[in-house]
Amino acid sequence: MLSELLQGIESGGFLIIRGKLIHILCFDVSEEELKDGLKPSDTQRLHIHNAYSDPLGWTGHPNFTVQQFSLEDLTNLVKQTSQPKPAVLVIDSLSWILRHKTPPAVCQTLQQLRKGGAVRAVIGLLHTDMHQRGTVGSVCHLATSLISVAPGVKGKEAVARVTKRSKSGKVMQDEEIFCIAEDFTVTILSKPSHAEHKTNSTEEEQTDPTANLTFNLRLSDSELEAKQKLTLPFVFSKEKKTALLHPGPGSGRILYEPDANDDYDQEDPDDDLDV
Repeated sequence: MLSELLQGIESGGFLIIRGKLIHILCFDVSEEELKDGLKPSDTQRLHIHNAYSDPLGWTGHPNFTVQQFSLEDLTNLVKQTSQPKPAVLVIDSLSWILRHKTPPAVCQTLQQLRKGGAVRAVIGLLHTDMHQRGTVGSVCHLATSLISVAPGVKGKEAVARVTKRSKSGKVMQDEEIFCIAEDFTVTILSKPSHAEHKTNSTEEEQTDPTANLTFNLRLSDSELEAKQKLTLPFVFSKEKKTALLHPGPGSGRILYEPDANDDYDQEDPDDDLDV
């Protein structure tokens, strides 16, 4: 699933799409650091907007600031290029914007970008350890694809946990081990083995939860026998149930034969009642 996202098979959400015009909002790194190691053919498709040097507009002549993160400003920024086709917008990172703008305003702008025609796809980097769970959940809820990266067992390896939501509402999840070469090529190595996790879960299921208690929850053989012989109050025995359901010949009965003088109206049985 990770390789499909990197190849850009589907548009929308947080995807990397090759062969398209890319606009990058740089908050975390400088333009020089971003271009370091990239080929000239790759940098020609990049339109880097420097928000690293003055993200809050303190100098008075900023290239891009946090306050410009709105649908109108971003649309004008993307349309400055000569190509009329929708471009890809990369935000590095959303955490910088969320530190200075409210989460509802950021989510509203992202939602408007998804529905607008100027941007084909949005790729956003989010440092989840810098925000509360509610903020992270709100931003992730807007994405059609999520890639959570964690360190791998070996030095150059990493684990990608991918969550992909289709238009029909189906959610697909996958976990893969990958590495990035010096030329920034992503190689999918394998899927992590969950044998250790299954073994640990089996051991947890077999563990007796009553083993280390300060009181005893188990019954001895004599206590269990006494419990079975105990007759609980208000509980009918089998003999008593049989006697109640099948009365014997000596049980009492009430026999009533209507008298000739009884005024009984079948249409109104309660006519004789003085109400």
